[in-house]
Amino acid sequence: MKILIAEDDLVSRKFLLKFFSGYGECDVVVDGLEALDAFLIAVKENSPYDLICLDIMMPKVDGVKVLKAIRDYEKQTKVSSDKKAKVIMISALADTQYVHKAFDIGCEAYAAKPVDIEKLMNVMKKLELIVD
Repeated sequence: MKILIAEDDLVSRKFLLKFFSGYGECDVVVDGLEALDAFLIAVKENSPYDLICLDIMMPKVDGVKVLKAIRDYEKQTKVSSDKKAKVIMISALADTQYVHKAFDIGCEAYAAKPVDIEKLMNVMKKLELIVD
C-alpha cells in the first residue's frame, strides 16, 4: 500500500509515520501545497496513493482544500470509484463544520488528535486497507 501523510505538526507526523510504516510505503509532507504536488507526481508516475492522511489545518493550503482538489482531479480524469485514494482527515479541531465539509467533499474517515491507534486500525479495516 502506498500512503501519503500530510501533517505540519512534528509529533503527529512522527506518530503517523511510525504507525503507517507497518502497512506500506509512506511519503510525508508538511503543508497542503506539498500534498498536492506529491499526489500529482504519484499519479503522473502511474503509482497513485492508496491512502492519504490529511491534517485539516496546514500551512499554505488547508486539508479540506487539498481534498477538494484531489476529488476534482479524480472526477476530471474519470478515476473509477475503486481506484480513488481513500482519505482520512486528521485534526485537533473541535469544529464540526470542517468535518462535515470534508465528508461532503469525499473523505472516507475522520480521526481526532491525539489519534487513537485502535480507532485508526478499525477505520483502516472498514476501508478494507488492512484485514484482521
